[in-house]
Amino acid sequence: MNPSRENKTLTPPDLNPPKKMASPPPAKKPKRTKRSSSSSAATLDDLKTLGRELLSSRAHINNLPIILHSLSPSSPPDHSLEALITLQSFFTPLLPDIPSSSSPLSTSVDGGEKDPEKVYKAWLRSRFDEFVQALIDVVVSSETEDTLRDVVLDALMEFVKLGKGGKFQSAIYHKFLRRIVLATSSVDHLMDLLTSRYFNFFTYVSLNKIVKDFKSTNVTGLSSKKARKISSEISVNNNKAQESNNPQNDDVSAAHLDKKLRLKFTKAWISFLRLPLPVDVYKEVLSTLHQIVIPHISNPVMLCDFLTRSYDIGGVISVMALSSLFILMTQHGLEYPNFYEKLYALLNPSIFMAKHRGRFFQLLDSCLKSPLLPAYLAAAFAKKLSRLSLSVPPSGALVIVAVIHNLLRRHPSINFLVHRVIEEDTNGGVPKESNESGDNSLESSTRIDRASRRGIDYYNVEESDPVKSNAMRSSLWEIDTLRHHYCPAVSRFVASLENDLTIRAKTTEVAVKDFCSGSYATIFREETRRRIKQVPLAFYQVTPTSLFSETDFPGWTFKDQLSDKHGLEINGGEILEARNV
Repeated sequence: MNPSRENKTLTPPDLNPPKKMASPPPAKKPKRTKRSSSSSAATLDDLKTLGRELLSSRAHINNLPIILHSLSPSSPPDHSLEALITLQSFFTPLLPDIPSSSSPLSTSVDGGEKDPEKVYKAWLRSRFDEFVQALIDVVVSSETEDTLRDVVLDALMEFVKLGKGGKFQSAIYHKFLRRIVLATSSVDHLMDLLTSRYFNFFTYVSLNKIVKDFKSTNVTGLSSKKARKISSEISVNNNKAQESNNPQNDDVSAAHLDKKLRLKFTKAWISFLRLPLPVDVYKEVLSTLHQIVIPHISNPVMLCDFLTRSYDIGGVISVMALSSLFILMTQHGLEYPNFYEKLYALLNPSIFMAKHRGRFFQLLDSCLKSPLLPAYLAAAFAKKLSRLSLSVPPSGALVIVAVIHNLLRRHPSINFLVHRVIEEDTNGGVPKESNESGDNSLESSTRIDRASRRGIDYYNVEESDPVKSNAMRSSLWEIDTLRHHYCPAVSRFVASLENDLTIRAKTTEVAVKDFCSGSYATIFREETRRRIKQVPLAFYQVTPTSLFSETDFPGWTFKDQLSDKHGLEINGGEILEARNV
């Protein structure tokens, strides 16, 4: 009697036996509990027996739900593996005959009666969907062993390839990819396997759909990180090679395929960049955008809105957006009128402690390389950097000297900043400025009021506009102070500016990248490696008794004249002499 009741519950709709008289409810409950407990406690030998019966005859179709129940993350690995082998062997030959999930199911015939065969296939379709969902659960679960995950992933991707009449089943792949992105746990190992072995053209399409769904829901930082990681580790060249091996694409030219791939890649990334990304993901995207996106995107100028908004934010975000924006300006013809004003505003002491300062200073040196750069702009950057040299670490001072060295060599019109002579006017006694640039406005000092005198720096460091900073009326006196810098490496490097940099044949540009990664540790390490020929010594013929001598400050006595005769006592703020008796 028990087997008949089990068949009644697990039989597909078309195999239902004639209805029997209903038994009282108290009699049904213990039997259902007994059946469920027996199915959950099935041993490995029971699973093998059920699998052989299922594969041998259609009469044992009721074994299918029991085997499906054994394929789960909570089941033992050997049970899940045995269930996987049985279910894969069962569904693989039936896939061409099983209707698609998206197609409407019609189980009736012309007379209005249900067709048993159509009902059976519809029932198989629902069991196959449960099987696919179980495979995804096992693959994504953090409790699954790595060996079992690899085997289940292979089986899942086989059904992805064969799930639609022998063609690629994008619905299963989209469901699988969406589950990975929305998983609450870390699936880095799974994403590495996916991007290295199973990436397909439809990954772009699926990511585009998933990212668009994020707009209607609250995207989490973990989900956006996973979407960025999958998109970042995709290589267009590898994808092209994989797709070219497909027999269906033999008649498609390589150029057309590459164009199609780039279009899908562009849509996926544009949709992703429109999301409200968390700050950490936002920084990761900006730091790698010029390497993994711009070379493969169909039209890189499409990123100009995203990059200009990022560049206008300021701070570290602007520094990280500078690399990609510089590529668009120099290689793709992007025009950004306020580029140098924003770049000028980024120069502050905090930039010398930023993580990406090395890349920033290299780009800064490249942006100031054009010979068409106006003299006032080159002078403004040189003056701003020289002012920063007074408040940055020694490693930052080395970078500043290197950039200023290149600026003076590239733009001879600003060499008057190195040495500006102020002459006295014999007529009015008002100081007159003279410089080597030949600017009449700077040579005419008759319009300068009486407040103009030696020692005044007209440069306004608080001005954000380089045009209004008055850098052309100033000089690089800050660099001269670096001659006496406490760090020997800085004082030695400043001596390179003493050469006549206007003679380009006798001088060369300094590689800024050699100084970008400097720090206190690197400077100290280089100093300890240097061979010192002369060691400075402090030698005194007579041991000094005080810090200063009396000749240094006339009228002052630094020697304690009462120490040998008197003692000092403090009482109520007054110093009292206590003579020794």
